[in-house]
Amino acid sequence: MKIIQLIFLFVCFQQNSFAALKINTWETKEGAKVLFVENHDLPILDINVNFFAGSAQDPNGKEGLAHLTHHLMNLGAGGINEEKLANQFSDIGAAIGGDVDLDRAYFKLRTLSSSVQKDKALSLFKYVIHAPDFPVPVLNRERDRIIASIKQSMTQPETIANLAFMKSLYGDHPYAHDEAGDINSLQKMNQADLKQFYKNYYLSSEASIVIVGDVNADEAKKISESISQGLPQGNTKHNIASVINQNYAGVKKIQHPAKQAHILMGMPVLKRGEKDYFPLYVGNYILGGGGFVSRLTEEVREKKGLVYSVYSYFMPLYVEGPLEIGLQTKKEQADEALSIINSTIKKFIDEGPTEKELTAAKQNLVGGFPLRLDSNAKIVDYLSMIAFYKLPISYIDNYISEINKVTIDQIKMAFKSKIDPNKLTTIIVGAE
Repeated sequence: MKIIQLIFLFVCFQQNSFAALKINTWETKEGAKVLFVENHDLPILDINVNFFAGSAQDPNGKEGLAHLTHHLMNLGAGGINEEKLANQFSDIGAAIGGDVDLDRAYFKLRTLSSSVQKDKALSLFKYVIHAPDFPVPVLNRERDRIIASIKQSMTQPETIANLAFMKSLYGDHPYAHDEAGDINSLQKMNQADLKQFYKNYYLSSEASIVIVGDVNADEAKKISESISQGLPQGNTKHNIASVINQNYAGVKKIQHPAKQAHILMGMPVLKRGEKDYFPLYVGNYILGGGGFVSRLTEEVREKKGLVYSVYSYFMPLYVEGPLEIGLQTKKEQADEALSIINSTIKKFIDEGPTEKELTAAKQNLVGGFPLRLDSNAKIVDYLSMIAFYKLPISYIDNYISEINKVTIDQIKMAFKSKIDPNKLTTIIVGAE
């Protein structure tokens, strides 16, 4: 009994530990949205700056420009070459990172919060996002390196499957092309292209800034203003066109000498912030997102032994992001595996989960949620998603209650309204 009580208290503590997360928010004079969490447990400051500059903003014929622009921004800035810039960050124990996805580009900084290290780190960080040099020799070198990487990756069945999958789902929509670009488009890019993309998309008015760590609110406001003021100014409001007409490609088979067939299935489904998010999220955990406890794993792996792993997930984006179902199996078993997956999906959409499955899913999702917020770095990442997609500040506080409110009927309704099992595009790389 004492052990049960201790476990109960521990779970309650975990669930309440993030509920007290106090999120301050404001806008800078230039219009950047700021989210701030004060935390003095460690002498560390984390900053993330997000821009509406993902690969969906690549101009036609210049696919890969968003990725290349972001990549070069910390390879020479403010007149400091890439080697000196990296060394100066390293000398003060600071780290800079970031990435580009379909919707956004972002940079993040981690530094010690003592004034000497913090001020130096912020100065270097602002060079990167305010004054990228895009040096031509570095541009030429990195462009050649990326092209070589693309050539190599195009021999891999996983890459071939992913590219064919997104192209089949999205057709002419900007979500269809590879974030890294293609060889022809990259070969045409020059310094002027990168400078123009930076000027058009790294706007203070569209930036979102997340600050978490060992500073007070006044310091955080000064930091956010100094970041916002140095960014390109403009009132342009960028967006991404909705996926109005879904491309349905049926089953597409691509020959490849791989020993196994690499299979992806799916369709465009979910935007960030939609009301069906939580029913779909909980339902997918039961269907294929829960690893060894999911329906797909039970039917395809445990009962038939056709795969080592099979998964499904929703990737909500600014507009309709995909449902993706993936697996690998022996070539001669591909048709059997696909048949079982299709029948499992149809049954799940028709009947929904059992009460036992729903209860177990909720317990796992609720119990695991605090682990997403158990460090400043994780909090920064989560708040960056909230800020960029303009989700309510109460999103974190309401997460557990939203999970617990999900019913079997809601899951059935959400899956039926969003997913047509007869229109799931299927890509098979390594088909017989």
